Amino acid sequence: MKVLWLSNVLFPDVCTEIGVAASVVGGWMYSGAKSLITANPEIKLAVATLYSGEKLRCIDNNGITYYLIPNKGGDAVYNNRLEAYYKEITLRFAPEIVHIHGSEYPHSLVYIKACGKDNVIVSIQGMVSVYANYYLGGISEKEMKRNITIRDIVRRDSILVQQKKMRKRGNYEQELIKNVNHIVGRTSWDKSNVWAINSNSMFHFCNETLRPLFYKHQWDYVGCRKNSIFISQAYYPIKGIHILIKALPLIMNDFPDTKVYVAGIDFINVAWYRKNGFVNYLKKSSSKLEVLNKIEFLGELNESEMVKQYLSAHVFLCSSAIENSPNSLGEAQLIGTPCVASYVGGTMDMITDGETGFLYRFEEVPLLAKRICEIFGNKNLAERISLNERKVASVRHDGILNATNINNIYKIVSGENLSDL
Repeated sequence: MKVLWLSNVLFPDVCTEIGVAASVVGGWMYSGAKSLITANPEIKLAVATLYSGEKLRCIDNNGITYYLIPNKGGDAVYNNRLEAYYKEITLRFAPEIVHIHGSEYPHSLVYIKACGKDNVIVSIQGMVSVYANYYLGGISEKEMKRNITIRDIVRRDSILVQQKKMRKRGNYEQELIKNVNHIVGRTSWDKSNVWAINSNSMFHFCNETLRPLFYKHQWDYVGCRKNSIFISQAYYPIKGIHILIKALPLIMNDFPDTKVYVAGIDFINVAWYRKNGFVNYLKKSSSKLEVLNKIEFLGELNESEMVKQYLSAHVFLCSSAIENSPNSLGEAQLIGTPCVASYVGGTMDMITDGETGFLYRFEEVPLLAKRICEIFGNKNLAERISLNERKVASVRHDGILNATNINNIYKIVSGENLSDL
């Protein structure tokens, strides 16, 4: 079976081939691709991705054919110039299945417009049409306007402008979902939101396979940095670091040496002309609460560096205002870092409260603080959560099982007889 994937990120192998740095995001997709072709050798896989070059390129590497499409005009706007490239790729490769990974960017819709929806599957990652509603993370629009900076004005890129852009991408996303017959998802949340847009589509369930190193390491209480919190993203209000900042004084009442480690660049302690309105808001909040010195940014982390931080953390926190099934939470559970997560989107399908982690309502600052303190103060609880979450995560992210499931979905969509499965 010939399968064409549309991906939002370049895979590591092709990055090496063309001499660009591999992205620190999207590695789970590459892992899924390798698991798929390993478990199902009859599949011939091609991956089409936008890149910064000037012409369409075709590269064969490690059993996968890559089509690199010139990205002229950016990936946040509908670009009908991509139609000719998609038509050429479809003509060359003649796929029996087209699997679009992610509905967030308009080029997914461009493919449907150019080549039709026959035997097309769309995998839901996030849903920007829904995320846009939560983009401010509970901060009022009035408050965001009060904190707008010169950088926001000059670049026309305030948090409010970003929210409007996300809403626009959400319109394209909804059009895409309305025009396909097959959706792959992994939570009750994405299933219900797809149903609300297109109740006639067929929903197929399949979990995701994570990057290899997360299967090879196990968190240990003795080796972790006591009273430390690790979060994997913080750059936008939707990720909820401002809620954690409000919770820190309560946590520090019981554990004064608490420290927060953040994956990503330090966007707070930068020159004034680089600060956006969200940074202004965070600076005021953290200064008032005297907790800024408790937060350390770690820079962009690759796979092995992320593993190190999960192993080092006493608690992994997913504090987002909305998520589907965050891979960072899956990674932490797979390693066994005790997890606390906001009860939003699909996290309810990933954590059983008190057993495989703790849940709290996104805006409930005291409950967030109490959950973290409970883990900090109870070694047996931390170890029990760690053991339980590793068990469920190892099944959820089983590469062979997920490859088998997606292969069965391909057979259903292509009309093959599944009586022998």
